[in-house]
Amino acid sequence: MGIYSRVVASALFPLHERLKGHSTNRVFRELEETQWLSPEALSQLTSEKLAEFLSHLESNVPYYRDVFARVGYSARDYAGLDDLRKLPILTKSLIRENTEALRADNAAPLARFNTGGSSGEPLIFFLGKERVSHDVAAKRRATRWWNVDIGDRELVVWGSPIELGSQDRIRLLRDSLFRSELLPAFEMSEENLDRFVERIRAYRPRMLFGYPSSLALIARHAQKRGVDLASLGIRVAFVTSERLYDEQRADIEAVMGCPVANGYGGRDAGFIAHECPEGSLHITAEDIIVEIVDEQGAPLPTGQSGEIVVTHLHTRDYPFLRYRTGDVGALSSTPCACGRGLPVLERIEGRTTDFVVAQDGTILHGLSLIYVLRDIDGVGEFRIEQETVDRVTVKLVENEPLAETVDATIVNEFRKRLGATVDVVIARVDAIPREGSGKHRYVVSQVKGAGARA
Repeated sequence: MGIYSRVVASALFPLHERLKGHSTNRVFRELEETQWLSPEALSQLTSEKLAEFLSHLESNVPYYRDVFARVGYSARDYAGLDDLRKLPILTKSLIRENTEALRADNAAPLARFNTGGSSGEPLIFFLGKERVSHDVAAKRRATRWWNVDIGDRELVVWGSPIELGSQDRIRLLRDSLFRSELLPAFEMSEENLDRFVERIRAYRPRMLFGYPSSLALIARHAQKRGVDLASLGIRVAFVTSERLYDEQRADIEAVMGCPVANGYGGRDAGFIAHECPEGSLHITAEDIIVEIVDEQGAPLPTGQSGEIVVTHLHTRDYPFLRYRTGDVGALSSTPCACGRGLPVLERIEGRTTDFVVAQDGTILHGLSLIYVLRDIDGVGEFRIEQETVDRVTVKLVENEPLAETVDATIVNEFRKRLGATVDVVIARVDAIPREGSGKHRYVVSQVKGAGARA
């Protein structure tokens, strides 16, 4: 780390956080130590935090006072982590219906946030400074695993309206001091891709951060243009907010000349997990409890896929208790070779809406269709939209003219997987529009039941 980076990390950033009223620096120091605790010690720490969290909710949050009374639960009788199973799951619809009742009576000033609503109506919720401090500290801890830190040159390829709408003079000054630059991921045109590649070459960042689809697209574009990015000294590319596919990881690593570090979380659920250099996706266990459940909310065994439900222990002002994320994954029982006691997510399989339903009711992961298109020369970006079990639209962007047999191949392969009489509509388009957040989704299913697991 250079002198300037050390000054930012040790002085400017801590000052910035103190001025914002955040406890980020204290939390970060604690997380740096607790990551090395044994799994048993971390579990005990988590249990103690959960006991305090539930007691606070019972005393101070109107919604949970009613919920606890309705299910006959009292935090005074807390017996351990298994108590979570006695409590109902929190859904986006419940948050919408109880927006004010979820606010703690003694809540400090809260900031209003929302999700983009990629799988339905946008969700409005609130975050307190405690929650933000823990999320920022957890992110910084994971960043340091890869030998980079705040103050090292960073390029962020992002599309959130919150970030893009906040480029006022103060924020621009802060980003300049911290050497973090934002490239908007909304418009991935040829002209903008040329500009992004050139900016990466000129800026020579130590780290990249962005959606995997966006970074992979930039990497493929640089390769197509014959532009060398591998010699720039980029140390790591952090990706998050979308599923990371093997092809994306391979393309980014080959062109950028650096490893890809996958991250998992969301503005609503928090900073859930991040990949270490040994390849494990570590859960931020000091802050977040992860459960894997079936459609009825019952817990599933370690290693079995189900929906990811999270409890963020530092959301006392506006609690997220057993929050249904809409993502599918599985926990691992294998300790990581890095030596950290933090639990591991074995895999993340995508959103529940990344699954499709065959005519016979079989639930299939969207990858079963994605790989059909990946194997066809000349296909650029694409999106698979399942409207009903009997109709699927495939939108394709051609990088080059496709063979005459391509349409028939797609139809035949999709019917093998979805059913012999499925209507497969193929639409060639100039571009695939990104969502309001700037993300790209390969599969979108409107079929009820697509959130189930095979």
